[in-house]
Amino acid sequence: MSGASRLALLAAINMLSFAPLAHAGPDDYVAVPGVEYGEREIELRLGTASATDEHRQSAASLAFGYGVTPWWSTEVYGKWHRSGATSFDAFEWENRFQLTEPGRYFADFGLLVEIERPRDRAEGYELRLGPLMQKDFGPVQANLNVLVERHYRASEPEVTELGYQWQLRYRFRPAFDFGAQGFGEVGAWNDWAPVREQEHVAGPAIFGKLGLGGRQVLKYDAAVLFKLSNAAPATTVRAQLEYEF
Repeated sequence: MSGASRLALLAAINMLSFAPLAHAGPDDYVAVPGVEYGEREIELRLGTASATDEHRQSAASLAFGYGVTPWWSTEVYGKWHRSGATSFDAFEWENRFQLTEPGRYFADFGLLVEIERPRDRAEGYELRLGPLMQKDFGPVQANLNVLVERHYRASEPEVTELGYQWQLRYRFRPAFDFGAQGFGEVGAWNDWAPVREQEHVAGPAIFGKLGLGGRQVLKYDAAVLFKLSNAAPATTVRAQLEYEF
């Protein structure tokens, strides 16, 4: 692990001691720890979830990202939300730090740090961070991320929430892999909500990578997620498309 990576990890641990996962949006995705130095990307994320009230909840985000160093990748997002009417939701700055060299240890580790500025100023600022973990079991790639989130300078009381993401991916062929994904939130990190109030979803997923010549690559992944707890949406459909160059 590089000295800069150690500093990033220590900074995150210090923030966690007094700070933060807000409820995952239907367009949320499973972050991975790897970083591609010098890679630029344009990313589109889409998602829709069955109605929790009179309206279906849908979300979309558009981002530009860049691999600044061999261990740091950064992206800037614009986010939109639809619940009856479509509206701009927030700006987000996402940073991923690769903390270990791929394959050097029993698993690969990274760190995710996101800062979001909602359009609604009453929501304050949102910070989400946590470790990213990845391990290969033969042709299967397994990911597990444990994330915390908190709002700052919000009009409502601030609570540090805990959530997770996981993914299994069977490497069938570059253009088409298959597997499963899951997302969940358990409530306050130090005082979990009753099981009936927690949100857990999981379901089948597909993945792929298409070479377009040179450094140009088109990546995709999509999933259909089903409720595993009463508080979760009955069905969520999500997709992610990345153009890398």
